[in-house]
Order: sequence, then structure tokens, then C-alpha cells
Amino acid sequence: MLILGLESSCDETAAALVTGDRRILAHRLAGQEAQHRPFGGVVPEIAARAHVEALMPLIEGALSDAGVNLREVDAIAATAGPGLIGGVMVGLVTGKALAHAAGKPLVAVNHLEGHALSPRLSDPDLAFPYLLLLVSGGHCQLLLVEGVGAYRRLATTIDDAAGEAFDKTAKLLGLGFPGGPAVERAALAGNADAVPLPRPLKGSAEPHFSFAGLKSAVSRAADSGQWRAEDIAASFQQAVIDCLLDRTARALERADGATALVVAGGVAANQAVRGALERLATANGLRFVAPPLWLCTDNAAMIGWAGVERFAAGLTDPLDIAARPRWPLDPDAETVRGAGVKA
Repeated sequence: MLILGLESSCDETAAALVTGDRRILAHRLAGQEAQHRPFGGVVPEIAARAHVEALMPLIEGALSDAGVNLREVDAIAATAGPGLIGGVMVGLVTGKALAHAAGKPLVAVNHLEGHALSPRLSDPDLAFPYLLLLVSGGHCQLLLVEGVGAYRRLATTIDDAAGEAFDKTAKLLGLGFPGGPAVERAALAGNADAVPLPRPLKGSAEPHFSFAGLKSAVSRAADSGQWRAEDIAASFQQAVIDCLLDRTARALERADGATALVVAGGVAANQAVRGALERLATANGLRFVAPPLWLCTDNAAMIGWAGVERFAAGLTDPLDIAARPRWPLDPDAETVRGAGVKA
């Protein structure tokens, strides 16, 4: 099986060729850091225009790298949401056009499912079900991954995602863009015990996450001038880790039959976060699985692999499927207070 994967949900444009036996024959990616850096964050209109300019050359390059043509591909997998709707539309419409022109099936991939299944691309021994901490700039969820297309949400954020909190902290401290790696670098030179910061919902019977109060506390600490930026960054990072560990430990109590604790999403590239979660998994007698760092951030290989898994299960989509800015993995999950309804 050979799948062409396309990703354009935020500020990374990417194309990849992925096989059913977990080989990545080609992967091309174009970032947009230079375009967004002056604004300290992603500007949706700029992102969408950059996707338009970059996507077809990336596709042509990936096909050339793999030494195949479009007729040899079994299906086209494109991110159909959730994400910045302009960018999502660029990738999905391109995928539809290629599928129509080549007479190939279309697989409309939920970007979150790409992250959720990506550990199975890098680890062939990872079996269902597993507990997934999906932690990124737009999402912070705990899901029991029971199979392809089968996700049971155990917790979500009621306000902001952990990755968004990293980005906002970097901006408040003047650490640069992208924010997550900038905070991680600064934290290496800081004292994690220096700044008293809250751990929202830690120890609460409520299963969900909350990071808005932590962001506000970071803002107050930065405005006070009392602490070095490195100390605030380290203290913030440790507060996030403490919240993630507490909430994940609670979810483990309800993750019946889980074979492993898995982390995916952009924040999963943070080494301190990975290390803490690995220790939690070991303490609970579970395997710990995390994709390679480059598979944690947005990429087309994970979309191609999700396409492989869905296509193998007979799951394809009509060419009139719509792009979606919001698309929950567990549509039957109960509505939670605050912004968690977006999850």
C-alpha cells in the first residue's frame, strides 16, 4: 500500500509518501517561521497564502524523491480539520483535485487522529488500546485509543491548551518564536523552584485540564521584574509538567486494558515532559511510547500513516467532504464547561 499524505492545518506545509509496512519513502516540509516571527504568532491569512505557494512543489518533490508517479499511489490522504480553516482548505482541495485527476480514493484525515496514530508508525509493537496524552498548541486531551476511528475522551482542557500556554509564556518573556522550544531552552538555565506558580486543577476530582490561570500568573511574574526570564520559564515548565502528570495519573485509573502510555503532539517534543511521563508510565507498570521528535510536530508522514490505517479499514471519503475548523475525535464525549467544547 502506498499513500500520499498532505498536511496544511496550521503553519507547516508538508507532503509525504508512506507505505503500509511503515516505510516513509519521502517527506517534504516547508515551515513558515520567518513569515510569522514579526507577529509573535501564526497569522491565519499569511499561513493560508504560504500553503498555496508551497504545497504543489512539495508534492512534486516528494513524488520525485520516492521515484513514483501519482498513478502508482493507492489513495490520497489530506488533513480535513481541525485547524486554521484557510490552510485546511488548501490541503483538502488539493487532495480532492489529485484524487479526482488520478482516479484515486480520498481519505479525509482528522489532524488529531494523525497525531493519535503516529506512535504506531514508529512503533510496530504498539497495540490497541492505549492511553494517549495528546498535547499541542491547540489541544490538550487524554484519550483511550481503542482502534482506528475509535477514541474515548477521558479529559480535555476547559480553557487553553498546554502548547498555547508555552507560546504565550515565550511571548511574555520575549524568548522568541516558536514559543515551545524557546521556553524549553530558557528553562535549562533556570531554577524551577524560583517562582511560585499555581497548578490549576491538580488534585481535583474533575478530570480535565486548565492552563489559563497559569498563564495569568506567568504574566504577573513577568511584570513584577522580580525574577529572571529563565527562572520564570523553568518554573512555568515544571508547573505544566506537574499538571500533566496529575491529570494523566487520574486518567490511568479509568484506562481499562491500556497496553501503554503514549504521548503525541507538539509539546511531546519537550524532553522534560517526555522524561516525566516515562517515569509515570514505569511507576504504573506500562510501556511508554513517544514518536521521534520530528513526528511530534505537524508533518505529512503522520497524515499518510493515518491514511494507511483508515484505507486498510475500508474508510474512504467522498470528494464533497467539507473542511472543518473543529472536529472532535470523540463526538459522543460529554460537553465540558469553558472552551473544552472545542475539543
